Amino acid sequence: MCGDKAQRILMAIVLGFIMMFFAMGETNPTMFKLAVVLQTFVIIMLFIFAFTNFCPSLWFFNKIFGKCDWDKKKEEK
Repeated sequence: MCGDKAQRILMAIVLGFIMMFFAMGETNPTMFKLAVVLQTFVIIMLFIFAFTNFCPSLWFFNKIFGKCDWDKKKEEK
């Protein structure tokens, strides 16, 4: 597992929770507000990554798990 993959897995999990909170917001206004706040946070973080090429969560996960070697070719046995 490398930092990029861990960050993408975490983003998928967070977006799944946000979707659940939106669904629960039909009957509970607090859940709807929570979903809007979390969705706004994810959008802002994606804009920061797009404009500055720096993602705080990606930086953190790369420190913990290490960087992915996308360009490294797998050696054939």
